[in-house]
Amino acid sequence: MAVQWYPGHMNKARRIIKQSMSDVDLVIEVMDARIPFSSENPVVAELRQHRPCIKILNKSDLADAEITRLWLKYFEQEQGVKALALSVLDKARTRKLPDLCRKLLPERGTAVKPIRVMILGIPNVGKSTLINTLAGKTLAKVGDEPAVTKEVSSAQQRIMLNGNIALSDTPGILWPKIENENSSYRLAVTGAIKNTAIDFEDIALFAADYLITVYPERIKQRYKLNHTPQTGIELLEEIGRRRGCLRAGGMIDLQRAAEILIHEIRSGALGQLSFETPEMIARETALEKVPGNTGEDSGIN
Repeated sequence: MAVQWYPGHMNKARRIIKQSMSDVDLVIEVMDARIPFSSENPVVAELRQHRPCIKILNKSDLADAEITRLWLKYFEQEQGVKALALSVLDKARTRKLPDLCRKLLPERGTAVKPIRVMILGIPNVGKSTLINTLAGKTLAKVGDEPAVTKEVSSAQQRIMLNGNIALSDTPGILWPKIENENSSYRLAVTGAIKNTAIDFEDIALFAADYLITVYPERIKQRYKLNHTPQTGIELLEEIGRRRGCLRAGGMIDLQRAAEILIHEIRSGALGQLSFETPEMIARETALEKVPGNTGEDSGIN
């Protein structure tokens, strides 16, 4: 699978962000807690340079809590970075984010010198919902499909929050090329890439193989299985039989079964799932450096 989805408006967004960064004191990057590495945009580190950064692992209510703790520790090893697990459904905790901004920049946060914050994130990580929660009203458009904002204005939206914090919103941006093929799959599974740009059956097989290895009891319980399927295709066939995804002649409709699995992963119906760990990413990165190696390794251990 080669997912290279980089609409022109995202390239324009990157240029605007770079031009605006000189007027920014602190960067907030929103990521998906289920795939922190794959949803982290390497362009952000390049653009923010020396500025402090809060990395928010959003949708933590959908992620494996123990693995999320590993990621928080991993990110905070980076100089100037504070990592925080959030669920935008927990509005009370989300609204404490400005307090952390003031803690990181105690010399600012006055009417004369507000803390100028830029919020960044790839599509569909919950950035718009976070902004609306912080503002206390609907300012940013929210959608289930990534990149709901089609046009990029040269004048970014600036939102004044309580405590003299000026928050600049930006469109969701992906990087021009996703180097790690497994990251392409993980982004597709969790919904960061448009459904029209993916093959549901392909990404569902990737997810199914992973779930069989890492969360076998979850899939047995969810789909009322007496045994753990041996392969991803076997799991999709089991889902198809139990959910009535049948074609003429009793053939399993794998496309419909794949759509069910992906939907239930994204909605949280299968419980709290994480699709990568720091250890896994270290291993994949090492494999990528081996000449002739595809780097394919979706296991968690």
